[in-house]
Amino acid sequence: MPVTSTPSDAIKCAEYLFLRLYELGIRSIFGVPGDYNLRLLDFVEPAGLHWVGNCNELNAAYAADGYSRINGISALITTFGVGELSAANGVAGAYAEKAPIVHIVGTPARSLQDRRVLMHHTFATGDYRQFAAVHEQITAAQVNLVDPQTAPDKIDWVLQEALFHQLPVYIEVPDDMADALVSTDNLKRKPVLTLPHVPEAQHEDSVVKSVLGRIHSAKRPAILLDGETRGLQILDLVEKLSKQTMWPTWTTIFGKGLIDESMPNVYGIFQGKYAPESWNEYFQTADLILHSGPHLSDTNSFSFSAVPRENVTIAISQHTVRVDGVIFRDLPLRRFLTKILLGLQPSKLGAQGPPHHPSPTLYLDKSLPLTQKHFYHYINPIFHQGDIILAETGTAAHGCRQFKLPPKSRLFTAVTWLSIGYMVPAALGAALAQREILGGSGNRKDGSSGQERVVLFVGDGSLQMSVQEISTMIKEGLNITCIILNNDGYTIERAIHGRKQRYNDIASWNHAHILPLLGQQSSAMESFLQARTWGELEAIIGSAKFISGKGVRIIEVFFDQEDCEGSLREMLNEQIRNGK
Repeated sequence: MPVTSTPSDAIKCAEYLFLRLYELGIRSIFGVPGDYNLRLLDFVEPAGLHWVGNCNELNAAYAADGYSRINGISALITTFGVGELSAANGVAGAYAEKAPIVHIVGTPARSLQDRRVLMHHTFATGDYRQFAAVHEQITAAQVNLVDPQTAPDKIDWVLQEALFHQLPVYIEVPDDMADALVSTDNLKRKPVLTLPHVPEAQHEDSVVKSVLGRIHSAKRPAILLDGETRGLQILDLVEKLSKQTMWPTWTTIFGKGLIDESMPNVYGIFQGKYAPESWNEYFQTADLILHSGPHLSDTNSFSFSAVPRENVTIAISQHTVRVDGVIFRDLPLRRFLTKILLGLQPSKLGAQGPPHHPSPTLYLDKSLPLTQKHFYHYINPIFHQGDIILAETGTAAHGCRQFKLPPKSRLFTAVTWLSIGYMVPAALGAALAQREILGGSGNRKDGSSGQERVVLFVGDGSLQMSVQEISTMIKEGLNITCIILNNDGYTIERAIHGRKQRYNDIASWNHAHILPLLGQQSSAMESFLQARTWGELEAIIGSAKFISGKGVRIIEVFFDQEDCEGSLREMLNEQIRNGK
């Protein structure tokens, strides 16, 4: 990009935008070039940001979502119309599951829009606001940068909205605005964007006192950590609360991996009607449940059977604290929980939880074929401290609930949006964020050691949706172990309906050719292995070079077409009973 001289109190609009993104901790930007965003893209790398060229805009949005869940916020750049609408499904998923993405759209020049010129990538109606109207439904805030005088304020406002709501936001940048000069006054007044300090509300201390009273009087208490806690900046405090009280602690599917599962009072996922009887009995008779970051969708709550009773629940959400159904607002959560921790009286705490249900010790005939029932327990030992584990919608999303995670590791899986094909690009985004956090030093920001590695579980059908993004993983030199669950089609859909219908079939792929086709230079023996039996899987798990090696590696494991567990097995058995 040519260097041009600018006044000391001015900066180009694109430079201002990317400087703000850099200040927020974003280091990689996802997207696809298109003629209306090319001038904008000229400014990405000079701003110190890494451009990740994706295979399509939908994959780019999925990758930005995965990056956001690890980094806290991400950025996505698409072109007007065709690009932004292609990405819309991925942005909508981030909206549903609370992953802030700054979606930047390069739009036609202001003069073209003002004259309603019938340009390409439009509906040829002269209306340039139709696509922005779509994004009003899937982003928390939207701005259109059409005036250099107001552009800095609009950029700062919309980015703060992303931080405040923990949701995607939408920025339109007309082609001619990238080079427009804007004021640097905001940068001088507020070098780093943060959320404003919230003064103490008059009722704050009385709510703290009330909650502490409930905590100290509870005889059968529990903690339920849910997934929206991730963006509330209180994970450390919730874990400290669990350690200090030693109360029985469960997570939801969405919350799994957000607390140290090696703690003796952390039980795993509470699966409602599918939970062990002793767990369910304790949960249903608890006299206090601290529910952090509630996300009460059907799929996250086991068809609502894991939703805690309102009359015994203290629910800590982004903007409210609900005590026994009474809602209190304007309580900054870090300050609120800090006061709770300071007010705890250990002598008044105590609860003996239900018995743990440890993973079974498996002695499997090595010649027998793999089964979903035991696979996830069997492969669990491959995980290392600091791994990021992702499981795609389908049998993988159900099976990963059985994992026992090492400290400092993270897991995320299908929760509410359930867009099949999401996890391959999400693994790319998560791996990039992980690499940036480690900084190539092998040490995390919190001082702990950790190896850079992502483990992805994906079905053969889901893989076909977004397989192209493996090429971007290879290009970026990421360490990702991809475990393909080959059950010859969409087993999750067969379980729901159409057990024998052809629409749940897929084309059969030879997965051994994926990595060479998409650009990986290593030989097939170094990067691809298959297992059909427990003996073959045992040999793979025992291969430290393969499991812990560098680059993208694929393990293909085979299951029967109708092999599934949990609620999927219930639905499939119902079809069988009805002769379908």
